[in-house]
Amino acid sequence: MELIWKGIIRAFVLLATGDPEVWRITWLSIQVSGSATLLAMGLGIPAGSLLALTRFPGRSLAVSLVNTGMGLPPVVVGLFVTVMLWRESLLGFLQLLYTPSAMVAAQVIIAFPIVAGLTLAALQSLNPKLRLQLVALGASRLQVVFLLLREARLPLLAAVMAGFGGVISEVGAVLMVGGNIKGQTRVLTTATVLETRMGNFEIAIALGVILLALTFSVNFVLTRLQQRERRHW
Repeated sequence: MELIWKGIIRAFVLLATGDPEVWRITWLSIQVSGSATLLAMGLGIPAGSLLALTRFPGRSLAVSLVNTGMGLPPVVVGLFVTVMLWRESLLGFLQLLYTPSAMVAAQVIIAFPIVAGLTLAALQSLNPKLRLQLVALGASRLQVVFLLLREARLPLLAAVMAGFGGVISEVGAVLMVGGNIKGQTRVLTTATVLETRMGNFEIAIALGVILLALTFSVNFVLTRLQQRERRHW
């Protein structure tokens, strides 16, 4: 217990004194996971909407793939991205392996099915009569989709929180595709693993506390937004 308290105190000291390495790692974590979450939203919300509001051959298979992807092991994603970006493979010419871009790509693959699956569930939970009413009132297809998404905005915010939570805490994939290179691809999760392996438990706990504080801060803002929207209903 004493070690944990020392780690918490160390976290406050590192942040208060402006330790450049800690701030660099924290900022890179925000950049990578934030970018991945935004991209996953841009891809996942339209994909979830398409699956929820249309019928086409192979839809059941697509839904099953999305639902399976919500539990996709991160190490499998890391392996897939590493193989695709390896210098002798299909995308090796891009030279993205062991860069933040590769980490973003891996995290997008992890977050996309989470956002898409929860968007699908959110839209399917709406009253089917609502869509019929909108069509009867003369709304275009695009307007129907926009209004249904607006109606489901509270669970959609939950989808964003789930997507962000899934990537900010991820270790395996970013470690494989990023390499945990100091000053380049080291983020809070991989730095925590490294310090733990080295026996620097106090620093590892401090980094863990910073990661928890970062995750809490983002989710707190989104939760306040979600609850404020709920009160306006």
